Amino acid sequence: MSTRSTTPTSAPASAPTGAPAGAPAARRALVDVALLVGRLALGGVMIAHGLQKLDQGGLAGTADGFAAMGIPAPTAAAAFALAVELGGGVLLLLGALTPVVGVLWALNMAGAWWFVHRDAFFASDGGYELVMALAVLGLVLAATGAGRLSVDALVARRRRTDRAAVPA
Repeated sequence: MSTRSTTPTSAPASAPTGAPAGAPAARRALVDVALLVGRLALGGVMIAHGLQKLDQGGLAGTADGFAAMGIPAPTAAAAFALAVELGGGVLLLLGALTPVVGVLWALNMAGAWWFVHRDAFFASDGGYELVMALAVLGLVLAATGAGRLSVDALVARRRRTDRAAVPA
């Protein structure tokens, strides 16, 4: 006869959104590591694309390229892309403002799909395959959060501690 309780328990407040309620500690840790790997991979890709834009003419060169592709308000679009790629990439590496960055990244990729990549599927043909995968990863991170190995989690823990210390 098992002595293990079958009563469901809720996950502790520090559990990442992606871990199911009552998930064993090992499962929660695996989710945290997976979210960290996803953030590091996407953040690295974002930063690489931002640095590529800086290396190929900076804001003005990127705006000129966007204008040639028919992207409206090319200077504003280039500034948005550079800010999301460089600033958002660094924030993702840290796990800071992850839901906001994930949504902004997905919007950036939606623009890339609409204006540049929608006529083909495979990336080797200039298609949207990679753009779609990157956008979906941004949305997954926006929905799940950064996990416990992040600045977002540190801030949340600090807020809970501060609230608990203040008498009601």
